[in-house]
Amino acid sequence: MKLNELIKIKLKQKKRIGRGESSGKGKTAGRGAKGQKKRGKVKPGFEGGQLPIYKRLPQRRGVGNAQKVESITITFDQLNTLLAGSTADEKSLQQAGLVSKNKRGVKIKVVASGKLEKKLKVNLPTSKAARLQIEKAGGEVVYEDSD
Repeated sequence: MKLNELIKIKLKQKKRIGRGESSGKGKTAGRGAKGQKKRGKVKPGFEGGQLPIYKRLPQRRGVGNAQKVESITITFDQLNTLLAGSTADEKSLQQAGLVSKNKRGVKIKVVASGKLEKKLKVNLPTSKAARLQIEKAGGEVVYEDSD
């Protein structure tokens, strides 16, 4: 290793303000001309005593678009992948890979599409037609509405 082969490490020092005219940040120290902002601290949003914008505007709490709630429909063809006599709930659908495990707050509903070939115990919201077909196949719906 030779002296001319050493890696140059150059650290830039911070600019020292208010250290004379020739320093580049002398006299006013980068604060411009006279005024309150140049002399002391002013709270953010202070408008010199004028009524601030956040007080001039009307109160609009909760205004805007509501958060979108994702919903998933489960058909009888998908329920047929579960074992006969098992309970169809959110956990069993996640294990079967019908519902993603990392999604929370998703509404799941069973709809009458296709033909149910297995006797299942369904613990999910169902349509009226789906409820009839589940009971016709020998299964039962145990989900209770919280309305």
